[in-house]
Amino acid sequence: MPFSPEPSYSHGQTPRTAVLWCNLGTPDEPTPKAVRRYLAEFLSDQRVVEIPRLLWLLILHGIILRFRPAKSAAKYASIWTPEGSPLKIWTSKQARMLQDWLTRRNHEIQVRWAMRYGSTSVASQLDAMKAEGVTRVLVVTAYPQYSATTTASVFDAVYQWAQATRTVPELRFVNHYHDHADYIAALAASVERHWQTNGRPDKLVMSFHGVPERTLQLGDPYHCECFKTARLLGNQLGLSKDQYQVTFQSRLGRAKWLEPYTEPTLIAMGQAGVKRVDVLCPGFTSDCLETLEEINMEAREAFLHAGGKEFHYIPCLNDDPEWITALCHVTEQHLLGWNTLDTIDPQALQTSRDAALAQGATR
Repeated sequence: MPFSPEPSYSHGQTPRTAVLWCNLGTPDEPTPKAVRRYLAEFLSDQRVVEIPRLLWLLILHGIILRFRPAKSAAKYASIWTPEGSPLKIWTSKQARMLQDWLTRRNHEIQVRWAMRYGSTSVASQLDAMKAEGVTRVLVVTAYPQYSATTTASVFDAVYQWAQATRTVPELRFVNHYHDHADYIAALAASVERHWQTNGRPDKLVMSFHGVPERTLQLGDPYHCECFKTARLLGNQLGLSKDQYQVTFQSRLGRAKWLEPYTEPTLIAMGQAGVKRVDVLCPGFTSDCLETLEEINMEAREAFLHAGGKEFHYIPCLNDDPEWITALCHVTEQHLLGWNTLDTIDPQALQTSRDAALAQGATR
């Protein structure tokens, strides 16, 4: 593989650190053409669809990309804003807030955001970082729970870029933070604020993105990490096990996926006489198609049609200051050993290390 042109190496170059904040991706606009382009990249990823390659490509290009884009484009249009895709808006804002927070903490760090699929790509942001003299990169994903279908796919994109790079920056990766005390606290605070204004539901439903059940059998920790997040959040809220329900959404195809499925569970609740449900999506750190359309529109309608009386959607963490604080603490923990302070003050450096280590001790 030929190497891409890059800046000349400078002897004695001062180490520069950057954080790459990565999310899944979104079409550039809510049109069939843009959605088709996005889905073609997303669904061609062998991390996402693990069936024989040739068979899947025939299905993808012969069936799915012929019919799904128009339907999906209509769904994207229903949640699109004048500023564009909600996912891209929140992801870019989170990166800016993370940059501001780290700067206030006296870190000399550049923060950039990227999307695994579509624009802005992981490779383009790594190219920009390298052109600006970055020598160390911490990759943080918007996925609190690790899955090969999401987290590992971002890592793949970084490795693919590195294969074509002569001088590869020092790389670190955050695999997960599903049980980080500050992440759980931010989720709990968002639920409690909602309850203070709207009262409590009969049942709190925690809906996570689904993956094929086969991934669990092959050793993917995602299922276990989702349930641990739910258990810790339930404990933080003081809920008994019968007061909340874990479900999985966004099933694709006919294969068996992680259960119970979100919409059928909500329908069953409505039919059983549950009057009010509140639905939270802890695995999504930014509101997007799966939360705003699939949950707050489709799942809402299904529950109410089944006999339920009240459906409340609790938004994702988005730009919640408690969430950004949690994200910064996760970042600081993984920066240990890289001196990122803009002044070499031993006491300040020790304070930063102590704070990050203390956060790790609470997990």
